[in-house]
Amino acid sequence: MLNFLSIRDVVLIEALDLSFHPGLTALTGETGAGKSILLDSLGLALGERANARLIRAGASEARVTASFEVPADHPVRNILSEQGVPAESDESLILRRILSADGRSRAWVNDQPIGIGLLRRVAGMLVEIQGQHEQMGLADPTTHRDLLDAFGVPAATRRKVAACHRTWREARETLEAAQREIETAAREEEWLRHTIDELSSLAPQPDEENELAAQRQALQRNERRSEAVAAALAELTPRDRRNSGPAAALRAASRALHRLLPAPGRETDEPDAEFEQQQAGAQEALKALDAAEVALSEAESMLTRLAADQDADPRLLEQVEERLFALRAAARKFETSVSDLPDLLKRLTERLNALETGTARLVELEAATAAAKTAFIAAAEDLSAQRVKAARKIEAAVMAELKPLKLERARFVVELTPLAEEQWGAHGLEQATFLLAANPGQPPGPLGKVASGGELSRLMLAIRLVLAGRSAIGTLVFDEIDSGVGGATAAAIGERLHRLARDMQILTVTHSPQVAAAADHHLRIGKLVRNGQTQTSAAPLPDVERREEIARMLAGDVITDAARAAAESLLEKR
Repeated sequence: MLNFLSIRDVVLIEALDLSFHPGLTALTGETGAGKSILLDSLGLALGERANARLIRAGASEARVTASFEVPADHPVRNILSEQGVPAESDESLILRRILSADGRSRAWVNDQPIGIGLLRRVAGMLVEIQGQHEQMGLADPTTHRDLLDAFGVPAATRRKVAACHRTWREARETLEAAQREIETAAREEEWLRHTIDELSSLAPQPDEENELAAQRQALQRNERRSEAVAAALAELTPRDRRNSGPAAALRAASRALHRLLPAPGRETDEPDAEFEQQQAGAQEALKALDAAEVALSEAESMLTRLAADQDADPRLLEQVEERLFALRAAARKFETSVSDLPDLLKRLTERLNALETGTARLVELEAATAAAKTAFIAAAEDLSAQRVKAARKIEAAVMAELKPLKLERARFVVELTPLAEEQWGAHGLEQATFLLAANPGQPPGPLGKVASGGELSRLMLAIRLVLAGRSAIGTLVFDEIDSGVGGATAAAIGERLHRLARDMQILTVTHSPQVAAAADHHLRIGKLVRNGQTQTSAAPLPDVERREEIARMLAGDVITDAARAAAESLLEKR
């Protein structure tokens, strides 16, 4: 429900703030007072096409803000939530539009900037305008099927059709995906077989790269140790005749020193002190040489044993490296990682198997898809039958409302048009369209093309009465619905507007005193001159002023006592 409208710098309006209430509100005033400006301003807030000529002379921009009271479960909140616009803090929803002098405009919902398309979509779920030149809502054929369903088709039937269509769509998508896979595999069969053979021969294993890399590092360390031991052992063992090794050198040195010592059993000349000292030194050197020879022998033995403990297979490192490099080459070739090679082989094998066994699976999927389609058609045909019944009921109900609205010669028709199979959906098998034959003998046609603005607005009133309470729209605006009628017809329009206002907020621009008298609230639109500038004003009327306004509508410029009495009589009939 619209509860507030703020207008700044639109045509003749410098600043105007209006509050609105539930029920029926009449907007009246003399011709040219500016009633259309109010509707243009509201349309600007609702996302209608903007024109820079709407900006008041001397102003740089026009601004309009419309505040709505929207229930927490209203479907518009889901749309805003999907677009990332917060709309759940309270029950208010504020639409704002600013029009610049260059013709560009910006829009906001709850102070969040949005596109004009989203603004129109949001506004279309809140307000419906029926005017002399442009109709929204019911005049749009895309809304008719949902309105018909809301009028007379059980919700359970619609839910079943939607569920069956979803099952059919999913089965069809699965079938189409399988067909695409098989077609792709068929085109790649030769490549698949060659690749699978290559990978199968390689036989990559999970985590094999890490294991081989670790083994390679261990073997490389082992090889370096073996080389070091062999080099050390080579230094201790004879390499050629000229260099017989450290052990032979030690023995030769020992023999040379022994010549300094007296041979056993042989007497020497009487020794002197110097000779004794040399002998003692030679003895010590011989002991050191003996110890060195023993240590050298032990070192040689240790190195020999260490060399024997090293890996006896010299090709093992080469084999590990060959395997590791082969895996990495394959990964580069197939543009993947070594760790993914086993999964790649599995996937390619499955694709090849799918090609080989795909025919049988396709038969199963085709059968499942056909069964799902049959179930959908059966449910949709039941929905179609329900729609035929609902169409006849709504036709009769609307026709009953047309005579009092001076549309007794018109004929309202609900046309159900079968859709092509590619257009079937969760909505069923047909499109519903509301048509009107304005006069006998004329074929029914689209609502907006076969009736004048006033006739169409009255027809929309009749349809809305029949559909009362079956729409999420909370505000309905009529612009001169009483155009071209008066007397009993105007009174019938006023009575029906008042009745419809029990279910939704109604705003009506009217020149009919009967319609104005039926309203719960009354706004008078007028002009005033301020600082030499003509401006549009609007004000709610209390009871006394309201009687005067209705009397003016009855009598014209000169309000008589009889007009006041007639106005009082109309007000008492509410």
